[in-house]
Amino acid sequence: RSVEQQSKVVLDLDETLVCAYESSSLPATVRTQAVEAGLHCFDMEGISSDKDAKGRQRVNHVTVFERPGLHEFLQKTSEFADLILFTAGLEGYAKPLVDRIDAHNRFCRRLYRPSTVTTFLLQPLNGIPCLTFSAGQPMDDQLMRVIFPLLKRLSLQNDVRPALHDAFHMPEWFQRNGIPQIDRAM
Repeated sequence: RSVEQQSKVVLDLDETLVCAYESSSLPATVRTQAVEAGLHCFDMEGISSDKDAKGRQRVNHVTVFERPGLHEFLQKTSEFADLILFTAGLEGYAKPLVDRIDAHNRFCRRLYRPSTVTTFLLQPLNGIPCLTFSAGQPMDDQLMRVIFPLLKRLSLQNDVRPALHDAFHMPEWFQRNGIPQIDRAM
């Protein structure tokens, strides 16, 4: 593929690239065990969806854990694909978080939208389901062991939809789980 035809890879932020917890509700033992196991974390302030009595957005103190392999994954994947960030988080929460994990500006776009498996209802043949990441999984290797090699192989395809359908059967998964779908041709 030429640079003009470079693949586009949309990555979900929360529970895929990072996991974040309101600091006050994160048990100290979880943080300690995760850090001792080598998980990188940082604290930040984030805008909450809640408002105070005067109608102002509340500010939450958040502890963010980076999924193992995050920076290597972003660096290597950006060599063959345009990276687009997708998150359900409010921009006031997500922007400073992404600024922190993406100091090299590898994301060419950032999208703030509702997040559930149904977000790929309109494009069921373009999604890759990913195991959820949490601080209790410091040895997680999904980004570099599973997702990166798959994206690398897909980058060689003119059309990723047949390969993703063969691998994941997402339209059938939606149907089995009673989730209505828009009928789209492959």
